[in-house]
Amino acid sequence: MNYKNQEETVVFSFEDYKKKVLKDYYTIVLSRETSVLGRREVLSGKGKFGIFGDGKELPQIAMNHFFENGDFRSGYYRDQ
Repeated sequence: MNYKNQEETVVFSFEDYKKKVLKDYYTIVLSRETSVLGRREVLSGKGKFGIFGDGKELPQIAMNHFFENGDFRSGYYRDQ
């Protein structure tokens, strides 16, 4: 296997950083609110079954910034 041992330095402005953080925050909030809506449907009897992943979106967003092609993570829905 060949491993790259190079440091990449990416420089971007504070405005770009702020946009990236806000976009990530929006994705996390949207995911959690969707889980709440789904859980409400199941608990009210409208939905038969549901597996919700609220609480797992933050690590996934963080991994998204560091994963490269070929990296993978196989998660289990009951992992905490």
